[in-house]
Amino acid sequence: MTGLHELLFFSLAALVLVLTPGPNMIYCVSRALCQGRAAGLLSLAGVLLGFVVHLMAASLGLTALLLAVPFAFDAIRLAGAAYLAWLAWQAVKPGGAAPFQPRTLPTDPPRRLFAMGFLTNVLNPKVAMFYLSFFPQFLHPDQGSVLLQSLKLGAIQIGISGAVNCALVLGAAGITVFLSRSEGWLRAQRWVMGSVLAALAVRIALPERK
Repeated sequence: MTGLHELLFFSLAALVLVLTPGPNMIYCVSRALCQGRAAGLLSLAGVLLGFVVHLMAASLGLTALLLAVPFAFDAIRLAGAAYLAWLAWQAVKPGGAAPFQPRTLPTDPPRRLFAMGFLTNVLNPKVAMFYLSFFPQFLHPDQGSVLLQSLKLGAIQIGISGAVNCALVLGAAGITVFLSRSEGWLRAQRWVMGSVLAALAVRIALPERK
């Protein structure tokens, strides 16, 4: 199974990715700002269920692919590196997404909040790309079931995403006030995230030395 060193590296990468603004974070935080923390948490619950759908689809698909075409690892590894490089650019490009910018959204009932959070994630191609391109970097067919390894990584990623987004939802109002007074910190945060993502892309693109 995946070693402790790789699990720590994977956890760091998952943390950086969840801290990079995207549709899921923007929707949950916007709901918290417009309709309160409870609405934000309900939306987040839907998002997390969407992660489970992506995880199951990717795990079953990767298991079949890697059993049928073992040399697909190199192609997927390079695709994962390219994806992280693209995320790095998204973080630093002018006019990047700002999840804590106040938005006007209609007040929705609990069922719709959950459903919209779920659909926001399930229909987000970035999440599918993340699972399909990033997970294989940490899978080892010679060390046991690829499916079980993938599910283990998925549990870690979903746990990290849930914890971070929950904290952001609960502190959304305070974070918004802080950022409105500190635009320099916000710019620095974007460049730090972009640099870390770019470093991860290089790390994955370079083959391991035997």
